[in-house]
Amino acid sequence: MTLQLRRVILFTPHLAEMTDFYANVLGLEVTGREKGWVDFAAGACSLALHAGSSKVGARPPKLAFYAADVSAARAALLKKGLAKAGPVKSAGSFNMCDCKDPDGNPFQISSRQ
Repeated sequence: MTLQLRRVILFTPHLAEMTDFYANVLGLEVTGREKGWVDFAAGACSLALHAGSSKVGARPPKLAFYAADVSAARAALLKKGLAKAGPVKSAGSFNMCDCKDPDGNPFQISSRQ
C-alpha cells in the first residue's frame, strides 16, 4: 500500500477570516465549499479549513509553501495583509521565513526544493 498526502486540514473557529486570509493574502484558489468547509488548491497537496475548534499540541503542524524568492514573497504577503512574519533566514542551501495565520497556526515560506 502506498499512502500519499492529499490534504492538510486546519480546524478553526474563525472560518470566514481564515478563508479570507488563505484566499486573499496567500492567494490560494478556493476549489470547493460546503457548510463549515473550504478547500484550497495548494500544489501537490490541498489545504482545507474545517469549522470548529482544535487543541493544538505543544508543537503544532507547520505548512510549508515554496517560493523561489522568499524575500519577495514575504514582502508581497505583507502588502496583502500578512500580520505575523518573521525575518528571512538562510539555512545555507535555501531561505525561509516563519509566519502565522490569523488563528496562530504556523506556516513557512521556503525556497527548499
